[in-house]
Amino acid sequence: MLSKILIIQPAFIGDVILATGVIEKLHQYHPDAKIDFFLRKGNEGLLKNNPAIHQVLVWDKKKNKNKNLLALLKQIRKEKYDLVINLQRFFSSGFITAFSNARYTVGYDKNPLSYLFSKRVKHEIASNGVGKHEVERNHLLIQKWTDTDFAKPKLYPSSEDFDSVKEFKGAKYITAAPTSVWFTKQYPKEKWIEFLSQVPADMKVYLLGAPGDKLVCDEIAEASNNKNIINLAGKLSFLQSAALMKDAVMNYVNDSAPMHIASSMDAPVCAIFCSTIPSFGFGPLSSNSTVVEIRENLYCRPCGLHGYKKCPEGHFKCGYSIHTKELLQLIP
Repeated sequence: MLSKILIIQPAFIGDVILATGVIEKLHQYHPDAKIDFFLRKGNEGLLKNNPAIHQVLVWDKKKNKNKNLLALLKQIRKEKYDLVINLQRFFSSGFITAFSNARYTVGYDKNPLSYLFSKRVKHEIASNGVGKHEVERNHLLIQKWTDTDFAKPKLYPSSEDFDSVKEFKGAKYITAAPTSVWFTKQYPKEKWIEFLSQVPADMKVYLLGAPGDKLVCDEIAEASNNKNIINLAGKLSFLQSAALMKDAVMNYVNDSAPMHIASSMDAPVCAIFCSTIPSFGFGPLSSNSTVVEIRENLYCRPCGLHGYKKCPEGHFKCGYSIHTKELLQLIP
C-alpha cells in the first residue's frame, strides 16, 4: 500500500511533461495516495491544475543552489515517503533520492548514487533502429506498483487557459515553434521562412516560444512575407500554449518541449528531427503525429543525444536537406 509518493525530475520542460505519464499511471493504481513532484524553478506551471498532484516541491537552481537543495531534502525527509521515484540521472537528484528517508527508492542505474537506491533500473537509449520511448523507460521504474503498460503524458489547461486563447481560434490555424535550446535541434531559420511563405493564404499561423524566442520569431515572420502570422512567443503560459495547440489543424515543432506539449494534449503534430533521431526515445506520442527528417543516411547523424550550439561538421545537412514540401503536405 502506497500512501505518499514523490517523483523527482528537476530537468528541462520536456522531461517534466514526459514524467506526467508516470503521474497518470500511479494515480490510476493508487488513487488515494498523495503524489508530490520535485522539479526545478520555472517548470512548476506545467503541473498546475493536475488533479493527481498533492504538492510541488520547487528547487531554485540559479540562486543558492546547494543551500536550497539541502532545505528541500530536510523537508522531504520529514514527509516519510513510501516511495521516491527518481527519473533523472544526475548526482543532485540521486543525493535527494538516496537520503530521502523513504521506505523504498528507485531510479536509473546511470545515476551515480544509484547503488544506494532500493532498486535500480537499466536506462538504455538506442542509437539506431527502434528503441523504447522515454515514457516507456520511465514506466519501468514503477512497474512493480502498476503494470507493464505506459500512460501517455497529460497536461491540464484550465477553462481560463482555453478562454485566454479563444480569440485566436476563429479560423483554421497552425502553430509553429521554430526554436530550441540547441541550435542543431532547430529546423534552420531560412527553412522556416521558406515553409511559412508557402502556407495557404486562408490559414492563420501562430508562432510559439519563450520570451527569449520573440526576436527570432519576429525575424521569421517579417522575412516570410506571410501576413497571417502572429507572433505569440513569450505571451502565453505553458498551459495556454497547450490549449492553443489542442485545436490547431497542425503543430510544427522541433525535437523540443513544444513537441511534448502537443503530445500531452493529443494534438496533431509534425516533429522535425535534425541532428537527433526518434529512436533515442523522445519522439511525438500524439495519435496524429508525423516525424520529418532527412531521407539520406549521414555519417555524422546523430551527432549527439541533446544537440549542439553549432553543427560540428559545419554544414548542418541534417537540417538544410529536409524539404519544406514535406511540411506543407501535412496541412489539411
